[in-house]
Amino acid sequence: MSDLDDPKTLLAGYRASIDNIDAALIHMLAERFRCTQAVGKLKATHGLPPADPSREASQIARLRQLANDANLDPDFAEKFLNFIIREVIRHHEAIAAETKPEGSAG
Repeated sequence: MSDLDDPKTLLAGYRASIDNIDAALIHMLAERFRCTQAVGKLKATHGLPPADPSREASQIARLRQLANDANLDPDFAEKFLNFIIREVIRHHEAIAAETKPEGSAG
């Protein structure tokens, strides 16, 4: 049996790939949250609500389709996105609580 056929070698290779993908996911989520923090500040400054249900529904539909196209369970993708959306809204609410809208007395 060559090293390429050895289960331990194969497993190590798969795990290294998974570790790299996990690191990329964390970096992508961090970048996404940097963008959503900027959105939260913009919304708070202009007195816009923290949540945007129509945008959220559109995003969920779009990502369900992307998941389907990528052979990923769309229900899983929706649950994952809903988790992220809840966290974003929580951040936006916190930002709004500490930000005075433009034009407000203060």
